[in-house]
This record gives sequence, C-alpha cells and structure tokens, in this order.
Amino acid sequence: MKISEIKELLKAEVICGEDLLCHDVYSACGSDMMSDVLAYVKDQGVLLTGLVNSQVVRTAEMMDMVCIVFVRNKRPTDEMVELAREMGIVLLCSPKRMYEACGKLYMSGLNRSGEAL
Repeated sequence: MKISEIKELLKAEVICGEDLLCHDVYSACGSDMMSDVLAYVKDQGVLLTGLVNSQVVRTAEMMDMVCIVFVRNKRPTDEMVELAREMGIVLLCSPKRMYEACGKLYMSGLNRSGEAL
C-alpha cells in the first residue's frame, strides 16, 4: 500500500514528507508505548500513535519505519517535524482514533501476513 493511500483512508493531513507519499509499505503497528515498539515490532513500515514527543520519531527511525501517523488529531512539535525531515520520515495527522485507524488499514489490505483479505 502506498503512503498516499494511507493518507486518504485515514483522512490525514501531511505534516512533512509530501515527496515520499509514493513509497510502499506492507505493515503497520499502533502503540503509545515506544518500549513496546522497540521490543516487539519487526518489519513495520508505519507507526500509528497518539504520543507526541521526539522519542516517537527516534523510535521510528531506529526501527526503519518510513511513516508516523498521529491519531486523534495530535500534532507533532516543530522539533519533531524537523527531526522527521532530517530522517526522511513522513508525518501524517489523522482525526481517527487509534482503533479505527488500525482497523481501516488492516481491512484495506495492510496486514503483517501480506495475505489479501
């Protein structure tokens, strides 16, 4: 799935990385606990979170994620936006709640197994 499709599905605003929306991603995870992301997440392209601090961007970069979606209309700080630009990470802001956002992506074919639903 292209990041641009995620943007449309989640009615998200692009905060940074407009030029990277054509990238493909194959899976996602949703968490507000970055320790869980570090401990349990493997091969995820998109991080959905409601947590707004620079550790989110640093965690995504460490895990080779290419996109962060902030749910519940959460807005990243200027520092986070600059950090994401430097790291080549797309930042999106969605009005959806985490549960709904994850469900929409999963039902649209973004799932860990790669199997069609």
